[in-house]
Amino acid sequence: MNSIVKEYIVYLQSVRGCSERTLEAYNNDLSRYDNYCSNHNLKIQNAEAYQVQSFIADLSAESMAASSVNRCLSSIRGFYRWMVRFNKRLDNPCSSLRNIKTPKNLPNVLWENEMADFASLPDTAGILWPERDKALIMAMYSAGLRISEVVSLSMNDICGSLGEAKITGKGGKERFVFFSDETKDAISEYLPQREARLRMSGIDGRRSALFINRKGKPISIPGVRWIISRYSQHSGFGKNVHPHALRHSFATHLVNSGCDVRVVQEMLGHSSISTTQRYTHVNLEKMKKVYNKAQLRIRSQNGRKN
Repeated sequence: MNSIVKEYIVYLQSVRGCSERTLEAYNNDLSRYDNYCSNHNLKIQNAEAYQVQSFIADLSAESMAASSVNRCLSSIRGFYRWMVRFNKRLDNPCSSLRNIKTPKNLPNVLWENEMADFASLPDTAGILWPERDKALIMAMYSAGLRISEVVSLSMNDICGSLGEAKITGKGGKERFVFFSDETKDAISEYLPQREARLRMSGIDGRRSALFINRKGKPISIPGVRWIISRYSQHSGFGKNVHPHALRHSFATHLVNSGCDVRVVQEMLGHSSISTTQRYTHVNLEKMKKVYNKAQLRIRSQNGRKN
């Protein structure tokens, strides 16, 4: 990698305090852009706006998702912003470039009855680690946790007799979340098994992660994805249930029950209200489907009468 890109990555790590996942994303995006510049006999620090735009156009031509293209552009924009700030060049060639439009896909959710069935799957499926899996699913859903938040959740973060927890979200932003009575019961049933496994591994359970694997180590993000995927296969819903779908479901159910969008925003840890407002559209979409089904039923009945 270009030495100046390495310098920027070090800056993000040491000065900005970016997380490992954020650093990896910047590293991947800028490495790809650096290779593009090298292949076009161009020094990355001297690129002009039209050359950055040409790179972005190539990404789009490769059928890369619009969100991924915009993330790459954001990485490049940040890199040049850093160069300008520290007098490594006079202008930011990305200042006039806009993100490409992304389709406004509605989040994938489970409706209330589906969510209840999904949460009960560990009790009936007979796979993996039922007590841990139920506590994991319930915690993610009842508090609307991101996958990164649930894997980093430790026993030190739990308070209020398992009723609440301190969460460190994106950008190190902290918030308190609350668990339902059913979630508290599920965690209580899982904890003795967790402690037994940690004792076998010689690990101090008071400081360890709340959710662990069978070896007593903190559960990983790929591990959570795999667990949810296994139960999704057993669900028979015909939906791709992924970890973030539990968070989407939590937010949608709150909005559907009349909870104020700004309250939901706080509970989710969203920095922008517009991110939370998409859950109101999910509700409208459900109403449209119900309406359309009703209309088809009416037409069918009228057809039989005629």
